[in-house]
Amino acid sequence: MAWWFIAPAEFVLLSLLAEAVKDPTAVERANLLNMAKLSIKGLIESALSFGRTLDSDYPPLQQFFVVMEHCLKHGLKVRKSFLSYNKTIWGPLELVEKLYPEAEEIAASVRDLPGLKTPLGRARAWLRLALMQKKMADYLRCLIIQRDLLSEFYEYHALMMEEEGAVIVGLLVGLNVIDANLCVKGEDLDSQVGVIDFSVYLKSDDDIGGKERNVQIAAILDQKNYVEELNRQLNSTVSSLHARVDSLEKSNTKLIEELAIAKNNIIKLQEENHQLRSENTLILMKTQHHLEDMENELVVQVSMKHEIELAMKLLEKDIHEKQDTLIGLRQQLEEVKAINVEMYQKLQVSEDAMKEKNEIISRLEDKTNQINATMKQLEQRLQQAEKAQMEAEAEDEKLKQEYVNKSESLQNEFSQKEKQLLQLETDLKIEKEWRQTLEDDLQKEKETVSHLRTETQEIVTLKKEFLKLQEKNKQLKSTCEDQEAALQELASKLSESKLKIEDIKEANKALQGQVWLKDKEATHCKLCEKEFSLSKRKHHCRNCGEIFCNACSDNELPLPSSPKPVRVCDSCHAILIQRCSSNVP
Repeated sequence: MAWWFIAPAEFVLLSLLAEAVKDPTAVERANLLNMAKLSIKGLIESALSFGRTLDSDYPPLQQFFVVMEHCLKHGLKVRKSFLSYNKTIWGPLELVEKLYPEAEEIAASVRDLPGLKTPLGRARAWLRLALMQKKMADYLRCLIIQRDLLSEFYEYHALMMEEEGAVIVGLLVGLNVIDANLCVKGEDLDSQVGVIDFSVYLKSDDDIGGKERNVQIAAILDQKNYVEELNRQLNSTVSSLHARVDSLEKSNTKLIEELAIAKNNIIKLQEENHQLRSENTLILMKTQHHLEDMENELVVQVSMKHEIELAMKLLEKDIHEKQDTLIGLRQQLEEVKAINVEMYQKLQVSEDAMKEKNEIISRLEDKTNQINATMKQLEQRLQQAEKAQMEAEAEDEKLKQEYVNKSESLQNEFSQKEKQLLQLETDLKIEKEWRQTLEDDLQKEKETVSHLRTETQEIVTLKKEFLKLQEKNKQLKSTCEDQEAALQELASKLSESKLKIEDIKEANKALQGQVWLKDKEATHCKLCEKEFSLSKRKHHCRNCGEIFCNACSDNELPLPSSPKPVRVCDSCHAILIQRCSSNVP
């Protein structure tokens, strides 16, 4: 077969094989650039001839995604993780979200997909959604401009870091002509094998010898790609093994150092143990001397105890005399309690009379409860006095050695208790005055009851006036309803006139010429005004040229420009049907 009969794709592949002896990274970039050109050109030509939206099963589209995956993988750095070494294209694609705010929607939808488990699967889903959104070229252009950020993920000789990456991004602009409808949820993107099928790009000739030669070249290229992939995998595994060996050597040296430090610590601890034993013997000798001194002190304390017992007997006599005085004080307190009981009974009689009155008089019951609380406080004070007595007795037992000082303190406590009795008498006088104030409050509340009765009479008169106003309001409502009916009739007439005006406007538009609105200019539906997204796609009306959602343009009618039925919006559909019905006799 002569060289001038070789197809252009075959010639490119053979020339690339001839240049393989040169710089291998430059050859790889050139190969990937040529494959990207062929896949993009073939995809655009086949999509235009296909004539409708592309599905995920379309072979040229699948090959395009495989080629783009290889282009993005070229020159990726191996990133260390906690358990293994990772090398995926999801890292650089995830940067687009920060550089291009419109890409946040794609990144969020990719993260929310339940079936994706690997970073490679998320990257494949991201490429498919970017193609459906017709912004793949814009997103990748933002990445290429930021070389500093890309250097974290790619080597200096990678395709995305060189001019070939900019050329591929420029070629991707042509894919905005294609409409694709890809179902990302149902696909198994994690386990797909990304191998380029070169047979798609090799042209078939009529000669049998040419076909055999093409088959041989395709087989050689497949073997070459397979060997290159094996070499890359082996290089990655070798580099990972070297890194692991380095980490193990570092950990070994650290362990040796730690062992030496531990040995030194053991020697130090042994020396400290010997010192502690010697100190312990000295402490035992000191304790023995101290015990002998303590025995001598105990003999002296026994003699002191006999003297303390004599002083205790004298203290007990004084305590008996003070107890007699306290018994007299308790009798006086019981008399006070009896008086308080009589007063409490009188209060109960007054409360029974108050219960028969209105709710306003019930507030006085709370005040009587307060009086009871004060009575309880008085009882508590008496208990506190008894507790003070017990404390005094306990202090007498503890402070037996200071007999003279203790007698003076008991006299002071006795004077304080007398003062407390005087305070109790003053509290009783205050309670009597409080009861008088309660009676005055009852008279005042009676006056308030009479005032409330007069106010109720005024409220009755106001109700009568309110009923009169309600009757007037009913009359006004009836007149308003009559006026609203008249307005509805006028509105129906105005709607008919508006329809006629819209028909005239549509006729003027048809005479002036249609305007085909661009995709970038429309962000919301013309009719329902809902925002476009991945689920709510853009559709042109073939009559007016505006952009609508699927729900507002789900109609098909034949037009003068196309005899076949085409997509038409709801408003144009209604106008065209009215025209057809008016033209039919």
